[in-house]
Amino acid sequence: MPIRRVHTHASTSWEGVMGFLADQTPACVIFDVEPLVSFWNHGPADLESGVARVLDEVAALPSVRMVAFATNSERRPAAALTREGLDIRYVAYAGKPFRSKGYRDLPKPGIVVGDQVATDGLLAWRLGYTFLRYRPAPSTIPAGPRVMGYVGRPFERLLFTAQGVSGGLPPA
Repeated sequence: MPIRRVHTHASTSWEGVMGFLADQTPACVIFDVEPLVSFWNHGPADLESGVARVLDEVAALPSVRMVAFATNSERRPAAALTREGLDIRYVAYAGKPFRSKGYRDLPKPGIVVGDQVATDGLLAWRLGYTFLRYRPAPSTIPAGPRVMGYVGRPFERLLFTAQGVSGGLPPA
């Protein structure tokens, strides 16, 4: 039996992420918190402003009905998250990719936006969502996430088909 593959796309900028989301018209978007929403090891104010920025911009996309934020860390915003027209979830200690029960009732089509194939990409694969891989500048990535990048490499060609490119993600 062949392995089910999901589409992937890569972006190195917030503008690229938003352009891709606008072109794909997903019903749901799951954002990995670090580093796109708030950079690793930054304080609560950075997290709050990052979440607000994401919600403001995603609320302008007419197809999106649900936004979820997922982080394997303990970080969470202090205030309740609301935006008119959006159902919003924030999951700390998410256990990506192993815990997916909390995401199974999310609308489709969907996109997971994150930097790690081994966590965000595998979550997208488990949900049947497209994986939008955000690639920050290599010099800004801490050691732990850098190592996780290597852990995810074997899964790239096995589970993902790059849009417009056959056989996996474009080279790192």
